[in-house]
Amino acid sequence: MKAVIIYKSKTGFARKYAEWISSVLDAELVNCRDFVNSDFNKYDVVIFGGGLYVGGINGVNIIKNNINLLKGKKVIVFASGATPKREETTKELFDFNFNAEEQKQIKFFYLRGGFDFSKLGIIDKILMTLLKLKLRMKKKSKRNADESGMLAAYAAPCDFTKLKYINELVEYAKA
Repeated sequence: MKAVIIYKSKTGFARKYAEWISSVLDAELVNCRDFVNSDFNKYDVVIFGGGLYVGGINGVNIIKNNINLLKGKKVIVFASGATPKREETTKELFDFNFNAEEQKQIKFFYLRGGFDFSKLGIIDKILMTLLKLKLRMKKKSKRNADESGMLAAYAAPCDFTKLKYINELVEYAKA
């Protein structure tokens, strides 16, 4: 099996998972900005990972725009985000990011990452500050656990990554 892990990471959590997966699979690791689309034909297994931003997977267009080049290959996509992994959330993310045809060709995994406000760019900081204000305006009794956790994460970075979270993805890639 010849595999490549392509990643796009703003705050480092998707990169951390990509590095772990690359190490376990002994696969090539490439930052999305450095990947050449014509290189897809070198690999049997293509894994892409990116962080979540407003439900969208950062950089996933490298897969979506080249889906025809990936026919006959094992294609895996993972997203990392701060919220805990839940089956319904994973399905929602898969449906939001990929149409029915793309879903037939892609195996999707959600890996819990983290949140570090200090590593965001100015635009993301503005958007996240607006979210923070919206959450603060909500009565504490009306906030769910994810919303309360998100507010707490603004004060101190949180890293929920765990090596064991890649096990299912790695097993699928090897199968």
